[in-house]
Amino acid sequence: MKNKLILFWIIMAITIASIFVDYKKPASLGLDLVGGSRLMLEAQTSSSVPKITPEIMDSLQYAIENRVNAMGVGETIVQRIGTKRLLIEIPNITDTAKAKEFIGQTAQLEFKRPKMLPDGTMDWESTGLTGKDLRKSLVGSAPTTGEWMVELEFNAEGAKKFSDLTKELTGKQMAIFFNDKLQSAPRVNEQISGGRAQITGGEGGFEYAEAKEMVDLLNAGALPVGAEVIQEESVGPTLGQDSINKSKIAGIIGISVVMLFMILYYRVLGLISCFALIIYSLVNFALFKLIPVTLTLTGIAGFILSIGMAIDANILIFERTKEELKMGRSLFTAINSGFDRAFTSIFDSNVSTIMTCLILYYFGASMVKGFALTLIIGVCLSMFSAITVTKNFMHLIFGSKEMKYPELFGLRQEDIENAYVATETKREKAKFGVLD
Repeated sequence: MKNKLILFWIIMAITIASIFVDYKKPASLGLDLVGGSRLMLEAQTSSSVPKITPEIMDSLQYAIENRVNAMGVGETIVQRIGTKRLLIEIPNITDTAKAKEFIGQTAQLEFKRPKMLPDGTMDWESTGLTGKDLRKSLVGSAPTTGEWMVELEFNAEGAKKFSDLTKELTGKQMAIFFNDKLQSAPRVNEQISGGRAQITGGEGGFEYAEAKEMVDLLNAGALPVGAEVIQEESVGPTLGQDSINKSKIAGIIGISVVMLFMILYYRVLGLISCFALIIYSLVNFALFKLIPVTLTLTGIAGFILSIGMAIDANILIFERTKEELKMGRSLFTAINSGFDRAFTSIFDSNVSTIMTCLILYYFGASMVKGFALTLIIGVCLSMFSAITVTKNFMHLIFGSKEMKYPELFGLRQEDIENAYVATETKREKAKFGVLD
């Protein structure tokens, strides 16, 4: 009993923490619920890329997805339209001009060496070391002045190029260009090995937002081809708020009907399942906020469906428990046997659902992924709710008491009286139906 009480207080602590998260942390909502921007990009041919191939579009889509993710928004849609267009939906972004500028920038980083022209003036020529040789970039600050700068880390090939270049240019300047704009031209004092470099931004350094934008663009990678925004529109949140309100009403009605059915049909067991269902819903929604999961209408549908899956597990357990009671088991043994024998069916059912959701998540469109993700989380959590929470409540309420009022379980007195009354020696034996 002591262990059961400890488990009960752990469940209560998780529930209270979930209530706090549900109340304090805002939910992340998708474009169909909060509005945002919808852009249509078209890949542009050039002298170096005379034809837009599917491989180029794959690379463009990957780079655009990375850039949109760097903006800190979730549940974005970047999908192919035709042979050379991409549809981009960005929720909760009102500055569409900034989004267009960020998505369409070229993000070309290049290191150049000084070159003397015939007229005696100096220019810069390419060294072959570019942003393609980067492993990653970070926003840093100078230890003495505190000015913001961009820290670069090269891959293995880039580190060798940078080492050879600094050795060649020792005592000379080396220029760093970003999008054909000179950022800095420091003098190389010695060969630099280790594959690390810094962009200081010249006199006064970078503003933080400028350095952060450069880092995001560099980490997202350069666009394989030019891309032009050919269509732009804003999606208002009015329809989304109406959908949220209707989803809330549908959810409340659905859960209320399910709870009413459980209480009327299973009596005390149904009441216990209702409390477990409330805990399940609170913890599930808190997980959505903590991960975070961006909720769309399809995601909400997956959440509501997972509630039905949680109740389905309880129904299997309760029916099996009632069968054990009819067979003459004591109340304690019937509860344990009901859970043990129903577990296989619950586990198999949930695993098949999870496998289906994984297929939808990896091969489906963005909105289908939202549905699959919320359903996966809900199904996994329903296992905890049905097997742990409900069982713990039943043990604490009934313990090892005798079955005096079968009506509380939705049974008739004659169902129990006509059954073979048995006494179990050990729980391990009764678990497998072995009776004295």
